[in-house]
Amino acid sequence: MMWGFASDPINTFLFFGALLIAITVHEFAHAWVADRKGDPTARLQGRLTLNPLAHLDPMGTLFLILVGFGWGKPVPVDEFNLRNPKTDMALVALAGPAANIISAIVAAGLLHVLPMSLAGGYVQLFLAFITLSLVLAFFNLIPLYPLDGSRILGAVLPDEIWHEVEYFLKEYSLILLILILLPLFGGRSLASAILQPLINVSMKILIG
Repeated sequence: MMWGFASDPINTFLFFGALLIAITVHEFAHAWVADRKGDPTARLQGRLTLNPLAHLDPMGTLFLILVGFGWGKPVPVDEFNLRNPKTDMALVALAGPAANIISAIVAAGLLHVLPMSLAGGYVQLFLAFITLSLVLAFFNLIPLYPLDGSRILGAVLPDEIWHEVEYFLKEYSLILLILILLPLFGGRSLASAILQPLINVSMKILIG
């Protein structure tokens, strides 16, 4: 997942804070739905929490600081504990992006209703959080491993088709993921070219 730092130190701080909150919301939602669906693995490992430290991946955080992209610690899910493994696994996967979209809507609503005297100093943080929440949601819906979209795809495809698709994804997802993140299209990545219009439209709807 690519995210670029702003050159201004204050904006960089706000960016990092907003991203930390967005990642925490995303991973907490995975853990919460997994627990509700019968798998206590994440809860037993201390992931059913809104403490950001529980969701930081050491390598992902280091990459975020050094080169401007990174990732959170994946929530462990044992599908054999789920009551309906195929459907519930998809719901667990969908929970992260859904939580990001819902929290972006809530944050946008707060921007509209809070008096400027109260919200004014936090507008940049709100805007960064809304944008990054949408980026995190849409990016994770791409149907490639280890992104959430692959699990959702597995739930909607018939088993006989999914087995073939799953084999392909396990073999080539990493290569495809790298390719869509590389700036091969006039300095832009394919992921950016696809997601940016979605984010722009969403921001226009939410912010105006």
